[in-house]
Amino acid sequence: MKKATASFMLILCVLLLTHLNDAVQNFDVRRHLSTVSRYDFVKDVVDKNFVPSEIPDGCTPIHLNLVARHGTRAPTKKRMRELERLADHLEVLIREAKEKGSSLQKVPGWLQGWKSPWQGKLKGGELISKGEDELYDLGIRIREKYPDLFSEEYHPDVYPIKATQVPRASASAVAFGMGLFNERGTLGPGRHRAFAVTSESRASDIKLRFHDCCDNYKDFRISQAPAVERLKEPILDEMTSSIARRYELNFTRQDVSSLWFLCKQEASLLDITDQACGLFSPSEVALLEWTDDLEVFILKGYGKSLNYRMGVPLLEDIVQSMEQAINAKEEKHTSGNYEKARLRFAHAETVIPFTCLLGLFLERSEFQQIQKEEPLALPPKPPQSRNWRGSILAPFTGNNMLVLYSCPANSSDKYFVQVLHNEHPTPMPGCNGTDFCPFDVFKVQKSSKLISLEIIASHMLIM
Repeated sequence: MKKATASFMLILCVLLLTHLNDAVQNFDVRRHLSTVSRYDFVKDVVDKNFVPSEIPDGCTPIHLNLVARHGTRAPTKKRMRELERLADHLEVLIREAKEKGSSLQKVPGWLQGWKSPWQGKLKGGELISKGEDELYDLGIRIREKYPDLFSEEYHPDVYPIKATQVPRASASAVAFGMGLFNERGTLGPGRHRAFAVTSESRASDIKLRFHDCCDNYKDFRISQAPAVERLKEPILDEMTSSIARRYELNFTRQDVSSLWFLCKQEASLLDITDQACGLFSPSEVALLEWTDDLEVFILKGYGKSLNYRMGVPLLEDIVQSMEQAINAKEEKHTSGNYEKARLRFAHAETVIPFTCLLGLFLERSEFQQIQKEEPLALPPKPPQSRNWRGSILAPFTGNNMLVLYSCPANSSDKYFVQVLHNEHPTPMPGCNGTDFCPFDVFKVQKSSKLISLEIIASHMLIM
């Protein structure tokens, strides 16, 4: 009996070690970079337990709303200077270790003499070629998925494209439009065509850049910054001690924070996963990712109702566009004389609050809490599972689509809304957990939890 038990335990241990080894080998850090994740690596991460609705026969799409984040971009000038300071401090650490007689055998070779790939660059934050490809390909896929919506001859009133005044957002809109209208024109060998991208002033863009227009939010973000840092400090301190022992260098908390940032930039922008990212184990990456997700949750997401209440004008604009499409359908307007899609390109600070307004990615009973504007518990710490992941919520090019369907054969409801996040149907708690919701139900659910535009306007300061 004892031999059988021992054999069973041995087999169990071998299976467990094999599973853990497979998990480590299959771990791709590019899927764990919070909001710095590249779209192609995370767009197909979905809830496998959710079964999307089957669109009933006879239902046809008549209008599409898109709210998308800009594509993969270069680090900002401020963060590039941070990496240059990191390079200087790494040089000091290596020199101090040599002066103490350390062998440096445990120090990765790339750390010795490392310089930032963006050293000396004076400008930053621009859309890079990988980001252009993301948006271009997204435009092609959307046209292929909804051919009837995009069969019309282009007109700016039929397919309005809007972006914020930040260049990476407008450049994303252009890349998307080039894919969407590919081979629909006469310009050059690619048969491109010209199209319009319009923007509101940064100071008054309450639909796509509301975080810049709301003084209350600016004050809240400043006031919460120290508390967010205190939440992250224990993890950073733990990482600092761990990698200092592992590589026998006197790393500081700031070094670890900068190395994690470098990891995200190298992996997402350069596809380098064995340098800065290689300093951390998969479990350490999971914890660092969680700290980023905490910050996003508190400062942009469900952590404070003000975060998503700012997005009310955007949601109102979307509902209004659907009502106009329904009116055009009911009044039998001829093709080319009414809007078929409203396409918007902005930022994580736009996509995340809007996602929250839709009630997506909540844990079980939390929808009732946000209906009452009650604060939610912070996302669970790894290794516990969680729905709130920045890499899924708002990666580069992350998006929400709301597609309006006409279903004339349905006896009770003639119009339905399907919600897609990163191109995949996504359940809405306010619509009984389905992705395909009667328009009237969608409209009532959204209206019931939103305060009036007049009250929202009182929080906005137009400069």
